[in-house]
Amino acid sequence: MNYNLIKDLIDLVAEYEKQKASDSDGSLEDFKTWLTVECRIESANNEPHWEGKENGRSAESVINTLIVHMNRYAKSYSKSAIFGSDFSTQEDFIYLINLKSFGEMSKMDLIKKNVHEKPAGMQIINRLIAQNWVCQTASEVDKRSKVLKITSKGLEVLDKQMYKIRQATKIVTGDLTHYEKMELIRLLNKLNDFHQPIYDKNIEPSNLLDEVLSEVR
Repeated sequence: MNYNLIKDLIDLVAEYEKQKASDSDGSLEDFKTWLTVECRIESANNEPHWEGKENGRSAESVINTLIVHMNRYAKSYSKSAIFGSDFSTQEDFIYLINLKSFGEMSKMDLIKKNVHEKPAGMQIINRLIAQNWVCQTASEVDKRSKVLKITSKGLEVLDKQMYKIRQATKIVTGDLTHYEKMELIRLLNKLNDFHQPIYDKNIEPSNLLDEVLSEVR
């Protein structure tokens, strides 16, 4: 029996009761919540080292750089996943995956879902239509508007490549543990929730920084 572990647990419970004496219900769930908060505080106080930190390089600069790097790593694995296939770019299969997963949608909805500018998105959609992987049909909700649907040929070509695509997706997450993946999803969702409403406003590039900064100050 690991008596040191038991002693450490007893010490933690004692610290919990000391800090939460007035507002604790003494339940296991409350103790677990307290412990999670304490761990996050301890983790936040233990800042990681990064290149250039000693010269004043900011955390924001590092985060931006690493996000850009991760995007490039992911693209390199995606290129390998579609090598020798009928796909031209990773955007081709990402658009197909979105149509398969979320169903029919308008051109602009599909473009926005992939956070693309309209000209780039239209090129991808036109390429998919030319390959007969996507077709335009009248919307079941509004017959006056057109929506995109993945075709049987699109499903076939996607399914044929999905094994390698899943391999590439798995490699991108590296050696992260399950907990780290869940925490990363939480943080990325938080960032996405911040940026999505800004993106949806379609602010002109000349005014984008000024408008966003005026809102977050």
